[in-house]
Amino acid sequence: MTTWLRKLTRLYEKVDKIVKEIKTTRSAFTRTALREAIKNLNVSRLEQKHRRGYETHPVKKDEFSIWEEEQDRVDK
Repeated sequence: MTTWLRKLTRLYEKVDKIVKEIKTTRSAFTRTALREAIKNLNVSRLEQKHRRGYETHPVKKDEFSIWEEEQDRVDK
């Protein structure tokens, strides 16, 4: 048996154990896992885009100071 086939077999065994525990099917478990993976990837991409935006256009020293007075009023 090749290495990738052994790894795949172990993965199937782990998934089968989990689906039995949570009383679902391998297909349902896989669909949920894929949806979560896609959602996590999208979040990571948005975070990277956000980070790059701040690297390209850093916050200016007084950019948010206009809101400090407003926050003081709300906090009191």
